[in-house]
Amino acid sequence: MFLNTLRLPRLPALALLLSALCALPAAAETYRTPQALLEALYSYDTTQTDADAPSLYSPFFSDGLNALWQADVDKTEPGDAGSIDFDPVINGQDGEATELSVGEPIILDDTAEVEVTFRNYEPVTLYYTLVKEHGSWKVDDIANQQGEYPWSLRALFEGAR
Repeated sequence: MFLNTLRLPRLPALALLLSALCALPAAAETYRTPQALLEALYSYDTTQTDADAPSLYSPFFSDGLNALWQADVDKTEPGDAGSIDFDPVINGQDGEATELSVGEPIILDDTAEVEVTFRNYEPVTLYYTLVKEHGSWKVDDIANQQGEYPWSLRALFEGAR
């Protein structure tokens, strides 16, 4: 009986520790390949992002891209939209990426270029520039080179300065 009472306080602590480990953010993930990063990005539950993060996808973005996004947030008046008023990962304000296909990356040292195609009401092709940072692949830019209004995240941020 005495031993059981000693173990009881340990069970809640163990349960708390296990739940904390399960809830670690995606930022703790190490993506060893560009494909692993992009597949995780497209299956990510954005409600898990830290409320103070500059973007819903901050755990997947490079330090440089996060800094650009944060600078944009900092200069935007409360209640106003920043330079990016759409979800760049799905290339729109609404919808979702279906029929996802992650292309073969072109890797040169610590950078990679990857074409991603999917459907979001219509076919979409995005071009990702990735960098290896802190031992993991991270998104450094996303670009849509097709359609009437081609864009790149970095170009949108830099044009807003």
